[in-house]
Amino acid sequence: MVSLRVRRFGRRTERLRSTLVSVGLALAGRAGARMADAFGVPVSRNTLLRLITSLPDPPTATPRVVGVDEYAQRKGRIYGTVLVDVETRRPVDLLPDREADTLTAWLSERPGIEIICRDRALFYAEGATRGAPQALQVADRWHLWRNLGEAAEKCVFRHRACLRPALSPLEEPQLAPEGTGLSRWPAGHRFAERTRAKHATVHALLAAGHSKRSIARQLGMGLNTVLRFARATEPEQLFTGQWQSRPTKLDAFKPYLDQRWQEGCTNAWKLWEEIKKQGYPDGYGNVRAYVSRDLRGKPQPVGPRPPSARAVTRWILTHPDALAEGDRLQLKAVLANCPELDALAGHVRSFAHMLTQLQGHQLPAWIEAAATADLPSLQRFARHLERDLDAVTAGLSQPWNSGVVEGHVNRIKMRKRQMSGRAGFELLRKRVLLYT
Repeated sequence: MVSLRVRRFGRRTERLRSTLVSVGLALAGRAGARMADAFGVPVSRNTLLRLITSLPDPPTATPRVVGVDEYAQRKGRIYGTVLVDVETRRPVDLLPDREADTLTAWLSERPGIEIICRDRALFYAEGATRGAPQALQVADRWHLWRNLGEAAEKCVFRHRACLRPALSPLEEPQLAPEGTGLSRWPAGHRFAERTRAKHATVHALLAAGHSKRSIARQLGMGLNTVLRFARATEPEQLFTGQWQSRPTKLDAFKPYLDQRWQEGCTNAWKLWEEIKKQGYPDGYGNVRAYVSRDLRGKPQPVGPRPPSARAVTRWILTHPDALAEGDRLQLKAVLANCPELDALAGHVRSFAHMLTQLQGHQLPAWIEAAATADLPSLQRFARHLERDLDAVTAGLSQPWNSGVVEGHVNRIKMRKRQMSGRAGFELLRKRVLLYT
């Protein structure tokens, strides 16, 4: 006969209770209740949540190597901190915010910590320095590479004019013959079509031998109006007065739009976003109208579309042996056409060599070389490295990284979504620390 252990005044056996706790930790309330009902043990979601919150925290020893990173309780508004034992790959604790004082207090209670893996956020750097001055701080290499990629993309975008190769004489754009130029009025414009129709009618009647006064009587027009139509050899000569283009806020940005059009950027929305960053105050509609009315008729350089700044950045950040043959040839052409981008590629590859070979002692020389390059975004990245030089040097020299912490951040996102609307900090902390 099997002995079933039951707590005093308990309504469930220990085996059933542990089963429901495991279901609650894995699936939270609502989904866990559906799973328990499938087992033939109907319980409410609140019961499962109460079982989880009643559990004690697991016993943990002070980690020797701890990883620190942020997670979002409400993205853009409320953030917390997750701490992970990098050696055992287990979460150690969750903090309700990402303030330096909170991290300082947590680290001060655990003097045995020797290494702290973190990103380059100032609040984590300050908290780690004050809470564990004896620990070695290690900046995460993935974040360093990501920051370098963002700086490289800004450099490539700054030199986007170099991405289109020079055209050969046979590829020079051909202009439309004189006399057949496009009207500055788009096809279908009601005033333009009306004027063209009247112009054609007046000249047809004149060719048939009608006098100007007779044409004015037949068409119900004034004599002076008929005289203007008769003197105009083309209807475009009549596009004057209120129909002429008036000064607009877009006029100051039209040279830039014309230049970007010649460079191959034909997306009106992208053009609007670019001039918006330069101070253009109006909306997208005016840019779209200018593109469709004026730029569509202008000749574009003939040849293949140039690669985007993001694509060139990806080629530069990729190991040369891993590039496809076509991408490698395009990158070679771009670098040959722009000495600044060629220098950028050299700096990126030397940084990648430091990162992969763990040669952090070369970092000061790399920073000095990048600071003297004619690449403002790369110079700013190098200056930012100097502010956290010890941690960055350790990150490029030590084998530790924050990869395991990023994995737990992704798991926290999943568990938070499972408890949408009920994901209080204490409940979330219990699930993160107790679920295996």
